[in-house]
Amino acid sequence: MAMSSILNTDDIKKALDAFAVADSFDHKKFFEMVGLKSKSADDVKKVFTVLDADNSGFIEEEELKFVLKGFAKDGRDLTDKETKAFLKAADKDGDGKIGVDAVRL
Repeated sequence: MAMSSILNTDDIKKALDAFAVADSFDHKKFFEMVGLKSKSADDVKKVFTVLDADNSGFIEEEELKFVLKGFAKDGRDLTDKETKAFLKAADKDGDGKIGVDAVRL
């Protein structure tokens, strides 16, 4: 499934452009810009499934680093600092990964 079947491609491009510079990523602003805040829980789960590259039911740190590529192939990799900050904010139970139930936009 492609993100463009869930989200508006123009919104995705604008969000990726807004965070194109290393160490500028803010996951809350990014998800708002791509339109996820206004999507249903089912659509959020679909996006999660696309980002969960190994289909484990979790987004692990290694997958998180490439999260922007999940929205568009030309998305940049997150820096280690961004990845760790994102994981810290989203890993509610401290197990080092993000479950779909932990996703709060």
